[in-house]
Amino acid sequence: MKKLLASSCLLLSALPMSSYAAECGKVTIADMNWNSASLIANVDRIILAEGYNCDAELVPGDTMPTGTSMIEKGEPDIAPEFWSNSLKAALDRGVEEGRLRFAGAVLSDGGEEGFWVPKYLVDKDPSIATIEGVIANRELFKHPEDPSLSAFYGCPAGWNCQISSGNLFNAMGLGDNGFELIDPGSGAGLSGSIAKAYERGEGWFGYYWAPTAVLGKYEMVKVDFGSGIDEEHFKSCTTNADCLEPKVTMYPPSAVDTVITESFAKNSPEAVNYLSNRSFTNAQLNSLLAWMEDNQADGEIAAMHFLENHEDIWGAWVTPEVAKKIKASL
Repeated sequence: MKKLLASSCLLLSALPMSSYAAECGKVTIADMNWNSASLIANVDRIILAEGYNCDAELVPGDTMPTGTSMIEKGEPDIAPEFWSNSLKAALDRGVEEGRLRFAGAVLSDGGEEGFWVPKYLVDKDPSIATIEGVIANRELFKHPEDPSLSAFYGCPAGWNCQISSGNLFNAMGLGDNGFELIDPGSGAGLSGSIAKAYERGEGWFGYYWAPTAVLGKYEMVKVDFGSGIDEEHFKSCTTNADCLEPKVTMYPPSAVDTVITESFAKNSPEAVNYLSNRSFTNAQLNSLLAWMEDNQADGEIAAMHFLENHEDIWGAWVTPEVAKKIKASL
């Protein structure tokens, strides 16, 4: 009998991981090619593997090819950070046809865009948090080449946000109030202009977005246009290069969802429940992205850092029993 038990134990220990993961099975997760998405994908891989016994695997991903593959081929199973507005019609069709499901909002406050100024300027003069205050203090936002002008840093040429930031620049009459719209040349040029202003304690005014490492490193305040959000006009005109009469509107939040295949949803309801609960604020991700950049960390290292140091966040996404398993694995 002892020999039989011993041989049974040896047989169990020799079984592949997927045998233990029978209740969840093999799960493929899109590791998108930007930092926040890679961080979240690695967090999901660890939690699904250690907490839910999934045979979780990362696969390379990007917005368009991943969305198309999920709709047409049913793989990968999970796209953790999907900016769904970029493929909304196709995703909605996938949901209607019973192929896809929106598991939840991975960014609780949505992707954030706006015009920003350094917090230290607002601390000195709170009016600078409004567009009227920015215009009234335009001498603070020095043009890098022409001292008679003030600078507004827009999006690099070719980026979608170049259209919206340019239209809003015109709608608010910033050109008539002494500002010039500056093309920073690249994303690095835009972030570098913020870093340079911060190092010198100077004024800066321009477009930026979150979640990003830049807004995790440098405290910035989003300028209030005093207009509220006109989402219909934003979609029909502000984001349109042919918009002839742009109106002032704040940027609406961008939908950033976790998209999963319906087959995965049916096979792994407990794992889906975790994905539905799993959500970050922009402030949390900004801070994590800044840590990644400062430590030159990839998504896997950043995920371990997050799980080891922020149980206060991820512990709320899972049951106490699952949290205990994850902690033991770390």
